[in-house]
Amino acid sequence: MFDYETLKLIWWLLVGVLLVGFAIMDGHDMGVGTLLPFVGRSDIERRVVINTVGPHWDGNQVWFITGGGAIFAAWPLIYATAFSGFYWAMLAVLWALFFRPVGFDYRSKLQNPTWRRTWDWGLFVGGTVPPIIFGVAFGNLLQGVPFHFNSLLVPYYTGSFWQLLNPFALLCGVVSSAMLVFHGGIYLAHRTEEPLAARARAAVYGAGTVMLLGFAAAGFWVAHLDGYAITSTIDPNALPNPAAKEVVRHAGAWLSNYQKAPLTMLVPALAFAGGVLAMLLTRAGRTGLAFIASSIAIVGVIGTAGVSMFPFLMPSSSDPNHSLTVWDSVSSHLTLGIMLWATLIFMPLIIFYTGWAYRVMRGKVTVERIKRDEHSAY
Repeated sequence: MFDYETLKLIWWLLVGVLLVGFAIMDGHDMGVGTLLPFVGRSDIERRVVINTVGPHWDGNQVWFITGGGAIFAAWPLIYATAFSGFYWAMLAVLWALFFRPVGFDYRSKLQNPTWRRTWDWGLFVGGTVPPIIFGVAFGNLLQGVPFHFNSLLVPYYTGSFWQLLNPFALLCGVVSSAMLVFHGGIYLAHRTEEPLAARARAAVYGAGTVMLLGFAAAGFWVAHLDGYAITSTIDPNALPNPAAKEVVRHAGAWLSNYQKAPLTMLVPALAFAGGVLAMLLTRAGRTGLAFIASSIAIVGVIGTAGVSMFPFLMPSSSDPNHSLTVWDSVSSHLTLGIMLWATLIFMPLIIFYTGWAYRVMRGKVTVERIKRDEHSAY
């Protein structure tokens, strides 16, 4: 059994892996959903677009559900505080996601054009709203969330929904949305033929440019934000107590980890290198490799937020001393240990099943294929 400090670090990495896995796997079908009304110019073309992700989208959401469950079990204080503070934002995500299962299943059941166009826009909402809100949430985490604990460690959120929609958070929402449209566009270009593939490639270049410029702008902004730093002594093996530390805020604090460990600069470099390489590979027609490169870019974008904030998970702008960190927002030693073994057993099964499913259903989705399978295709 690992000691408590090691388990805390392992679960910081594992939750990060789950978030990245969600962005890569569920992110590309959300990106395809965002592109659906614009890339498909006719009903049959839109059916082609839908069928590139139709067999896989629900399986991909395992990453989303597993990530939420891991946060609930490993970081209960984060779960409780975040779902209190971001309550309406989380509901907006869930409402948007409701359009996906009914949209995929019922969209092509009727021949009525109005019916089908309505569900096309429903799938657009289900693919567009969640990435924007997740990006806005990360933007607010980097600025600090207005919450504090009482003497019984009950969290109190003192902000409002509209405070979440500040300029920096909205910029992060744009980066998040562009990142998944970029990723989904590459997948769509890989799974379709002309002229759909050409339209998908055009979306890749536009979304990739927005992602890289937005990521650079956000990095410059973060360098001038008031970040957080712990000034008191921390015992990583101590029992969790989020109020038992001293925290200060100062400009540039989010860059301190890069100064302490220069190799961490490779993480944001992955975002730029992966993004540029993915666009070049897409232009060269190597869309399979481009998908891998865009996945690396996603690792870089999400990893940059994690490395910058470490060990903070949810900083408090109301009382910085009550900020939640890797060391003081976790479950017990026993809980983390049991969960680790469960993860080591079940995560490889999920990866194996996902890989097998994609291999079985590989290949181009064509107009002829949809016409042939008129009554069984989405």
